Amino acid sequence: MKAKTPASRIVTQILLVAGSLVFLFPLLWMVGTSLKPIEETMRTPPQWIPSHFLFSNYLDAVTYGSKALGYVPFLEYAKNTLLLCILGVVGTVFANALVAYGFARFRFPGRGVLFALTLATMMIPFPVLMVPLFGLFRDLGWIGTFKPLWIPAWFGSAFNIFLLRQFFLTIPRDLTDAAIVDGCSEFAAFRHIILPLSKPALAVVALFHFLFTWNDFLGPLIYLTDQKMFTLSLGLQFYQSQHGGTEWNLLMAAATIVVLPVIVLFFFTQRTFIQGIAITGLKG
Repeated sequence: MKAKTPASRIVTQILLVAGSLVFLFPLLWMVGTSLKPIEETMRTPPQWIPSHFLFSNYLDAVTYGSKALGYVPFLEYAKNTLLLCILGVVGTVFANALVAYGFARFRFPGRGVLFALTLATMMIPFPVLMVPLFGLFRDLGWIGTFKPLWIPAWFGSAFNIFLLRQFFLTIPRDLTDAAIVDGCSEFAAFRHIILPLSKPALAVVALFHFLFTWNDFLGPLIYLTDQKMFTLSLGLQFYQSQHGGTEWNLLMAAATIVVLPVIVLFFFTQRTFIQGIAITGLKG
């Protein structure tokens, strides 16, 4: 491969910085608007920097009251979202790791066909499944509860199973075989040998599911009926007025609070996350 010259490196870095600014622009605009007085939020031409920074907008956003709901229970929505994230992450890591280990280590008739069918489920878009799933959860009496939003995570998903299977295939079989010869059960070998070695891949699966649940809007919109049980993504709609006059500074402040935990989480886990992505792509 031809080595890059200093000039090409500079051009590449300039393009990367320019691309980053394009993606950062909505985030910077959101944060800037969250600190503006209301009269500066929709000014034409746009005022990029607030005349004075109103950090109190964040406190006002948390204690905001809307005509539709009276008081928006922002902290209650945060608690609901966090609860769903924790239950979903625990379930998806445990279930997907168990199924992926079975596909990676056990040989049984029809394994290839079953794995192909599992992967084929990724081709089915959610709108196709939405009505049957709603009917199923309605018959189970789960509509209006959190159950449809976290219990399915305990049954695995094709993408996560594929991701973890690829990682498990990179772990030498001799490690578990030696433990089994020494009297360890297959499940104990999975728990005490495979799982500790798979932390990067498990972190990727956990982070993906956390982000999905944290940002999920359609699921809570379909299955939740009590406003007090709403999640943050669904609760943000109460900051928008249906008849104009939306307080954009408070809406942007609430949106910033919702986005901040995701950014902080990725900041602290990016090394493990990138390592997991890189490792899982080594072996097919």
